[in-house]
Amino acid sequence: MTRWTKKKRGLFAYPDFIIVCGEPIYHDEQRDVLINPKLIVEVLSPSTEAYDRDEKFRRYQELESFTDYLLISQERPRVEHFAKQPDGQWVYHIETDPTGSLFILSVNCRIPLSEVYEWVSFPNPFGD
Repeated sequence: MTRWTKKKRGLFAYPDFIIVCGEPIYHDEQRDVLINPKLIVEVLSPSTEAYDRDEKFRRYQELESFTDYLLISQERPRVEHFAKQPDGQWVYHIETDPTGSLFILSVNCRIPLSEVYEWVSFPNPFGD
């Protein structure tokens, strides 16, 4: 698994999924720490959700190459997308429709929720 770091502080994070555009840049000769991710995906769990949404996201934002952050719920169809704009502001979009999709401009990719949750069965909220 490749991990991410912030060189100045030596802090490490372990994203669930990373996309790098161009040549990967590594922290050191071990080549196990990427420092130029474009898109980072985290699958939320009850024990890590608060950290993924706050501290981890703030640390990722220190990376120049980082432009997109996806948070994927395990409890229901819900994918949240934070996209960095040219002015440095982050725009938030959420998709909860199981037939919907998100478009990630920076990597020119449409992500259908039906594919994200292809093998996942959610409990029926109405008990039927």
